[in-house]
Amino acid sequence: MKAGPSQEEIRRHNLGTLLRYVHLRGPASRATLAESLGLNRSTIMALTSDLTAAGLVREELPRRPGRRAGRPSLVVRPESTRVYVLAFDVGVDRLGVARVGLGGTILERREASRTRGPSDPGEVVGALAAAARSLMRKAGRDAVCVGAALAFPGTVRRADHQIMFGPNLDVGDPALGDALSRRLGLGIPVSVCNDANLGALAEHERGAGVGCDNLIYLHGDVGVGGGIIVGGRLLGGDEGYGGEIGHMMVNPGGRLCACGSRGCLEAEVGERTLLDHAGREESPDLVGRDAVRAVVDAADRGDIVARDALHRVGTWLGWGVANLVNIFNPGLVVFGGTLRDIYLGAAAQVRSVLATGALAAPREKVRLRTAALGDDTTLVGAAEFAFAEVLADPVQVLARLKTPEDSVIVGGRPPTPPGTA
Repeated sequence: MKAGPSQEEIRRHNLGTLLRYVHLRGPASRATLAESLGLNRSTIMALTSDLTAAGLVREELPRRPGRRAGRPSLVVRPESTRVYVLAFDVGVDRLGVARVGLGGTILERREASRTRGPSDPGEVVGALAAAARSLMRKAGRDAVCVGAALAFPGTVRRADHQIMFGPNLDVGDPALGDALSRRLGLGIPVSVCNDANLGALAEHERGAGVGCDNLIYLHGDVGVGGGIIVGGRLLGGDEGYGGEIGHMMVNPGGRLCACGSRGCLEAEVGERTLLDHAGREESPDLVGRDAVRAVVDAADRGDIVARDALHRVGTWLGWGVANLVNIFNPGLVVFGGTLRDIYLGAAAQVRSVLATGALAAPREKVRLRTAALGDDTTLVGAAEFAFAEVLADPVQVLARLKTPEDSVIVGGRPPTPPGTA
């Protein structure tokens, strides 16, 4: 017979469950935690004591005393300013870096625009590392970085976080995460994940999809990507390449896609297509989300050409959503990035096509929503991915990070690695 879990394994599981609860749901009283997690109060007290000793949470009296007689239940709060991760977002025309505290608080951030086209990987890594070090210098002396993750608009192999394909952003280095980790010199890896998958994770845990365990997140940049949550878990596929929704063919023989095929969803609803239909050429002064929003705004003001462009793009977006609804039967479809603006401008067209292109049963209860986290969706997703290890085994992870050989990551001022500016 297979032996059951040991007391230590149960304790670690409970520590992670409790920490994850306050990380995602915010401060909670001991009484609330006991009721929500199905544990007795003495167990909750022991768990919170362990997490407090590790510096992951703190306990305090409620700020608004309740009406119940007797001693109030202590409130458990995540140590947001002390325990944090680094989140990186590499876009086609922008770079974003944030220091995100336990509990999901974006403590500080840096953003910069970048020129479209092939990039020198050294320059990209250097810019990200410089921004991250600037953020870390403002952290407290006792602050600790427990993880780092990077959102990338392309195909990423799950096993080693290697970039396998980036049709709209050529950084020239498949091991971008390893290069950034070395440049930071923190002694922790930088995980690299597909941006749309991270967007799905973020909206599921903190955005429009909270409470929905079956959802699809569609993300628009220059290209189109997707993340699929099934049964509360991200659908990755055999190697982690699942969710390449942008390269689902919706119009055989249609527009040429960056992947080399024709009629992909990305080719029919992406930024370049919308601007082409609207008669607007790309310019250095108005690109990306700003350019898409300009077309949507023009359509709202009665511009016939802009309205027609949104109608055409909305039709193909509707067919893409109809196919996904038929295949996955999601409870929710979330539009993020530039698709958030396109959907707002073409919602009626998308819903019209969905009503005729999807089977009645799976479309009956599906909801269509825009990303609640707005432009921060992929950055928040990167942070949540970076927190995953410490949420799974909080005390052990923090103890490992505090060993002498890894002490460089404790505190707000890591040394500059050799050979960096």
